[in-house]
Amino acid sequence: MNKLRVIQWATGKVGEIALRAVMDDPKLELVGVHVYAEDKVGRDAGELCGREACGVRATNRIDELLALDADTVIYTPFLADVPQVVQLLESGLDVISTNLFANVGGVQGEVKSQLQAACERGGSSLYVTGVHPGWANSMLLALTGVCRRVDRVSVFESADCSEYESPETWRALGLSLPEATPEVEGAARASLLSFADTTRRMAEAMELKLDDLRFSVEFAKASETVDLGWFCMKQGTIAAIRGGWDGVVDGRVVVRTRVAWYLTDQLIEGWTFDDDHYHLVVDGDPGVECRVRFISPAYWGPNETLITTAMPAVNAIFDVKAAAPGILSLQGAGLAAAPTGRWLQR
Repeated sequence: MNKLRVIQWATGKVGEIALRAVMDDPKLELVGVHVYAEDKVGRDAGELCGREACGVRATNRIDELLALDADTVIYTPFLADVPQVVQLLESGLDVISTNLFANVGGVQGEVKSQLQAACERGGSSLYVTGVHPGWANSMLLALTGVCRRVDRVSVFESADCSEYESPETWRALGLSLPEATPEVEGAARASLLSFADTTRRMAEAMELKLDDLRFSVEFAKASETVDLGWFCMKQGTIAAIRGGWDGVVDGRVVVRTRVAWYLTDQLIEGWTFDDDHYHLVVDGDPGVECRVRFISPAYWGPNETLITTAMPAVNAIFDVKAAAPGILSLQGAGLAAAPTGRWLQR
């Protein structure tokens, strides 16, 4: 198996983890790093992720990266840039993205048409993944393989996000604000659009044509002031959110996606949260339930939980390379597995 040449695009919280993962895989060769901050330009990739120098210098010039004859881009910026991704795909680069394109309304409509056309021109693939949307949804679909009838599939996510140090993310969802105004609800809807996209992707994999996609959201407020050091929620301000999407066929919910995110569980509304990160449910014959809980090693620091976002992308590189060109479905790259044998060669 020949090495695949990889470009890491962005070195934020997820990108830094992905960068280390690429460097750690003996069958992957890091050849380029894209950065946005001027003070990162020219710095060694190893320095940017806490590793020894490797000789790969970061750049913010796309032309330099396109000249590297790479195979794959791991795309992890906070905001998606569609013309940028189109350029990458047109050049023949596969793009594996943990960015869910929420800031442009998701991979649908005109955005989807542009990206699909770019894949066709470049003979390349776009695969959007992560832990959820992504891995958890693929796992849920795999559970239906034992059923002779499926009435509904549901994925419930529960996450204590108090160590996810991203103030911009939580402000966008209304946390720390005094009220859930219509504007806040609209912003939450926009932020959760990626889960609408994955609800559609699950329906597509199940050969369902949805008649409607319905959104719901609710908020809970802190019962006491909570200062996390990097983010503060005063007593009586929003500190938790739960919501999601229902895919409907003939008036019946057939695909359901729900998330519950909280920065504290001390809430006026008295919400309780599942200790399991994911609860996957198939209603059918037979019914299936699966609970997933990630066990964090004692040595993990802040934001290390984002390993579960970065690794489904890095571990899918070879499968995406082997897949047919185009925008890949949840099943398009198979069910990614860790390359344990390769890691043992390190």
